Amino acid sequence: MTRLLILTLLFLSFTNIRAQRQNFSYKFYGQVRGDLFYNSRANEETVDGLFFLFPKDKSLDPNGNDLNATSNGNLYMLYSRLGVDIKGPDIGRAKSTVKVESDFRGSGSTFALLRIRHAYANLDWGKSDVTIGQTWHPLFGDVSPQVLNLSTGAPFQPFNRSPLVMYKYIHKEWQLKAAAVWQLQYLSTGPKGKAEDYLKNGCIPELYGSIDYKTQSWQSGIGIDFLSLKPRTQSTVEKQNGNKQTYKVDERINSFTLEAHAKYISADWFIAGKTLLASNQVHNSMIGGYAVTKIDPQTGEQQYTPYRHSLTWLNLVYGKKWKPGFFIGYMKNLGTSNPIVGEKYGTGLNLDQLLATQFQLTYNLPHWKFGFEYMPSIAWYGTMDPGNGKIKDTYTLTNHRILGVMLYLF
Repeated sequence: MTRLLILTLLFLSFTNIRAQRQNFSYKFYGQVRGDLFYNSRANEETVDGLFFLFPKDKSLDPNGNDLNATSNGNLYMLYSRLGVDIKGPDIGRAKSTVKVESDFRGSGSTFALLRIRHAYANLDWGKSDVTIGQTWHPLFGDVSPQVLNLSTGAPFQPFNRSPLVMYKYIHKEWQLKAAAVWQLQYLSTGPKGKAEDYLKNGCIPELYGSIDYKTQSWQSGIGIDFLSLKPRTQSTVEKQNGNKQTYKVDERINSFTLEAHAKYISADWFIAGKTLLASNQVHNSMIGGYAVTKIDPQTGEQQYTPYRHSLTWLNLVYGKKWKPGFFIGYMKNLGTSNPIVGEKYGTGLNLDQLLATQFQLTYNLPHWKFGFEYMPSIAWYGTMDPGNGKIKDTYTLTNHRILGVMLYLF
């Protein structure tokens, strides 16, 4: 992968003059980024702590000591990145552009390897355009927080880049979006853990639609997302005689997510917020999932119900050279619509509430940014009521996260 990217960049460089004559132009960009962080306890996270989500629940040893009450910290450069924007020849009346961007995030538990962040083509007719490829999930959208933590507001804010086909239509201040989304790096969970099989076997892409009102300073809108998964295609059942038999099953879990968003931008101010009624949004780096509500005793075929969560965040940033900022996010577990009788699949399902605040200060120069951020995060854990999936008998756990960031942008 590394050799391929280097060869591609060299090829683009050596062919630049010829490409210009063919109505192509290239703009390289990127960043060198260092993250130095400290946590007061163990947390649910990815990339060995760079992508923070929420504090872990207690895990008691035989003496009653919490195994997760341990601090940790490190310095990483994994989110340094390199990209290229390409303008190509017009196709009819459509302007054509391409973006390819990579960083060193790797995938799964393999870090410090190149991976694709964005790889898409866009055709723009002025009032409408089509994007095909991998880029930000439409639930991430045009409204996202300006914070230093790489999680960018997750788990309160959806965070995901996926293969998609998205159509956008603009009429004066109004903007309509429709998208079909598949999964690759950010995955749903189920009986096999996180995997792309649940969406792939369902043969229905994730579907999203939204409407926005957008001016030079303001943007506000609403969106709806539909996700349909097939947790299993076969089931193995142990009979009374001890023999095991495998049956073909037809299982599906459908879920809807509603969201509303708004932001205001001026020369000095950035104010933004988003609220979601989310169902089964694990693939978007959020809290959620689904559970078994019925099991066929003959074939083992299962029925499911999604968990519902309410999530809201607000972000304020002020200034130009010196920029203080504040972020607050809140999550509430709303439970399930049907009683739970079997397995549960998801992230943070024993969380009742989650509250996080972030206080940041950045110093900004041309091509340089230095920042400091303090983030206390409080999680309410407890016991799940199988009748409705809600959490009772809660107690709180807190993580204090301190982050320092250096960025060189080019």
